[in-house]
Amino acid sequence: MVRFHWQFTLIALTVVAICGGCGATRSRVATEQLLVSDAVDDAVASIDFRHLAGRKVFFDSKYIRNVKGAGFVNADYIISSLRQQMIAADCRMVESHADADVIAEARVGTLGADGNEVTYGIPASNALSTAATLVPGAPIIPAIPEISFARKEGQVGAAKIAVFAYERKTGRPVWQSGTARSRSTSQDFWLFGAGPFQNGTIYKGTRFAGEALPIPTLATDDPQLAQQAVPYENRHVFVDPKVPEKNVRQANHEGKQPEVGGDHPEAKPIQLFGLDPDITTPLEADLERRIGEAP
Repeated sequence: MVRFHWQFTLIALTVVAICGGCGATRSRVATEQLLVSDAVDDAVASIDFRHLAGRKVFFDSKYIRNVKGAGFVNADYIISSLRQQMIAADCRMVESHADADVIAEARVGTLGADGNEVTYGIPASNALSTAATLVPGAPIIPAIPEISFARKEGQVGAAKIAVFAYERKTGRPVWQSGTARSRSTSQDFWLFGAGPFQNGTIYKGTRFAGEALPIPTLATDDPQLAQQAVPYENRHVFVDPKVPEKNVRQANHEGKQPEVGGDHPEAKPIQLFGLDPDITTPLEADLERRIGEAP
C-alpha cells in the first residue's frame, strides 16, 4: 500500500512537471463558512451535557450575540447547535426562566478564520515599475509577474465556547463545561501552476480543483465521538417507550422513522445515548421501571 502511494505521487508529479498548468480559486465564501461552522460543530460536540440529564434546563443565550462581519455562521447557529447537544443528552429544555430547575449560560470567546499564503519562487512585484516612475525620462518598466514553482494558501477556522450551569432558586453552581476549543483547516496547493490540490479537515481526503482524488488513506476512529452522548454529526433515532427495540434498530439502519408497535410486553429500550452500561440516565430508569411493571 505504501509503495502504491509513492508510485502514484511520483507519476502525478512527473505529469505535472511535463504538462504544467494553471489554476485559481475564484471565491472562498463557502470555504470560510465551512471552516467556521466545522470549528463550531467540533467545539459543541466536545461538550458533555449528560450531567444535566433529566433536569428542567433554561438555556440563557443573552451573552451570545451576532458579530458584524462574522459571516453566515453566527449567534443563531451556535445557539441552535448547543440546544441540539443538550436535548440529545436528555436535558428537559424549558422556554421560561421561572419553569427551570437549572440555568445554563453560554458564551463565545472566538469565532473567525485566518489565512496565509506561501510562494516558492519569485513573487509578483511592481517595485521596479514604481521606482521608474520617480525618475524623469525613465522608460516604463512592466511589473514582474509571479514566477513560482509551487504556491500554498492555507486557512484556519477557530471557535471557543464555554457553558456553565447553576440552580435557579439558590444560585448554587451545578456544572461547568470548561473551555471547548476547536480548529478546522483548509489548504490549497499549486505545483508548476497546476491546482489547486485541496486538503484539510473540511475535506474528506485530497481533492483536485473540487474533485476527489483516488489517493488511499488510512481511516482512523475519532475518540471524541465515542465520548459523546449522541454523536453530534450523525443521524440518530431516539427511543420511544411505545416502540419495540427491533423497530428502532431497523429505523436507524434504514434511515427511516420507527413504526410504533404498541405496548408490547417484550419490548425493551435500547441504550439511549451511547453511555457505559453502568451509567443510567433518569429517562432510561423510568423506561425500565415502566417495562418492569408491564403485565
